[in-house]
Amino acid sequence: MKRINSTPRADWKASAERYGFAFHTFGDEPYWDESAYYQFSLRQIEDDLEEPTRQLHELCMDLVERVVDSEELLDRLAIPRDYRDLIRRSWRDGHPHFYGRMDLCYDGNGPAKLLEANYDTPTSLYEASFFQYLWLEEQISRGQLPARSDQFNSLEEKLGRVFQANTFATPFFFASVKESLEDRGTVEYLRDIAAGAGLDARLVALEDIRLDARRRFTDADGTLIPSLFKLYPWEDIFHDPFGPAIAGSGTLFVEPPWKALLSNKGMLALLWAFHPGHPNLLPSFIEPSAAGSLPRGWVRKPFFSREGANVQIHTDDGRQVAQGGPYLDGPQIRQQFQALPQFAGSHTVIGSWVIGDLPAGIGIREDNSLITKDSSRFLPHVILD
Repeated sequence: MKRINSTPRADWKASAERYGFAFHTFGDEPYWDESAYYQFSLRQIEDDLEEPTRQLHELCMDLVERVVDSEELLDRLAIPRDYRDLIRRSWRDGHPHFYGRMDLCYDGNGPAKLLEANYDTPTSLYEASFFQYLWLEEQISRGQLPARSDQFNSLEEKLGRVFQANTFATPFFFASVKESLEDRGTVEYLRDIAAGAGLDARLVALEDIRLDARRRFTDADGTLIPSLFKLYPWEDIFHDPFGPAIAGSGTLFVEPPWKALLSNKGMLALLWAFHPGHPNLLPSFIEPSAAGSLPRGWVRKPFFSREGANVQIHTDDGRQVAQGGPYLDGPQIRQQFQALPQFAGSHTVIGSWVIGDLPAGIGIREDNSLITKDSSRFLPHVILD
């Protein structure tokens, strides 16, 4: 695993705009960064990233099976009682799921360590899939990379298979909040793949979804929503006024309700409890709140924080790093500190994607801080022995 400086394509911004990558820059800071790329050997990809991702995903699915019928474990994950039957039914009925992203700590030498699992509303999909592969093809065609260069990236192909392998009632709506360019880009990309698979796929803003007189979900024009991909977290839906209508609405939700068991960080503590000493897991434990001092060598994370919000780190050598945010209350996990590798002064985390139930590719984020945030940069990668 190497970080290699590279000359950005002169037209990369124009290319991003042309292909709908509207969130390539946040403010004056680049989000997409092709001034460097990461190079892996095939063995590193297959043995250290792809295979552990497959095994970790299987552990996650086994975890859901263990938790759905256990009131004790549902309590430990802070799942509201009013939604437990909905979660059980979605799992037992085999409601389909699209994707998940595991954030791994890896420096080129195994084993990779699971930092977090983003299995409900993961973003960075478009750039990890389409735009990253476009960069690879253009750099090869321009002679900037050897013709034998490859990439661990079958996300779009596997997403197409998921749409083709399941029977979805249509029209299939894809929803995100209005103000987020990144979320909008993700749902537009998924909508395009679904349309390519032959589905009647449409966009809708979450704010425009309504309930009709029969408590069925519709868009603003009154069109029924039989299938809905929602880039909106289940833990927020559970406290939304429309939440109680879901069970009787007749709408199939993707990601399904059972993903609520994998979308909070308490699952990391349960994974460790069931598989102590697993080479790809870090010791993790549930704490009722963020009260009390954090000992050296540990990280504290709220169950439901996103983009690094309210994360606290106390490193082995005594440094303390904390990120502010809105997740001030509720249960936490305490996870053993694992320092992210540093390349060119930046801290690097690998997002390893699962599509359906299969490993499908990686995306790489860099941050100047030990905490990966929404301002972190995305860099492409190649496989080249």
